[in-house]
Amino acid sequence: MQNKTVYLKCERNVEVQAQDVFLSDVATLRCSDVALSARLKALKVHHFKKDEMKRCVISTLKLVELMEKECQDISVQIVGEPDVLVEWVSVDKHKGWQQWLKAAFVCLVSFFGTAFTIMAYHNDVGINEVFTEVYKIVMNREPQGLNALEVSYSIGLAAGIIIFFNHVGGRRLTKDPTPIEVSIRQYEEDVDKALIAQAGREGKEENA
Repeated sequence: MQNKTVYLKCERNVEVQAQDVFLSDVATLRCSDVALSARLKALKVHHFKKDEMKRCVISTLKLVELMEKECQDISVQIVGEPDVLVEWVSVDKHKGWQQWLKAAFVCLVSFFGTAFTIMAYHNDVGINEVFTEVYKIVMNREPQGLNALEVSYSIGLAAGIIIFFNHVGGRRLTKDPTPIEVSIRQYEEDVDKALIAQAGREGKEENA
């Protein structure tokens, strides 16, 4: 009998909400035989115990071994990542007041922290003296309280922040990812690579 080809694509990082991890949770399968594909997707590849770490690294070689044990007449083609980092995340569907309190705390810290940073920067560069000198050069007199230059600068600063971070409330200005999203994605990739490398060095990677 001719072997059936199964294409296996794993992501570098996946999150699961159950202790039992199945092949369909960590990989995408493609096969011309629909019944065979469904059978392979139902394979259990890992089980998280309550007293162990909620993170593990599974090699695609182990996935191939399990697939070949289940169906011997298949040929597996790996087209994705060689290792997959699986994290068990316990999600509380009923968010209580603690979640809202955490969100409010983060918002306050972000708001006042940003405000303090901007004020400290302006104080370091002496922005008030610069505005005073520019106003005296243009208007030929001392500024009296709040002036158009300071108002224009404040509006420009807010507009620049909005354009740079590509968000107005919950709406995007363009379809491009924001700088924060790019930085977070890069950070996640670096963390995933480090965890996978560490698991390999410590012999904790689940291989065939």
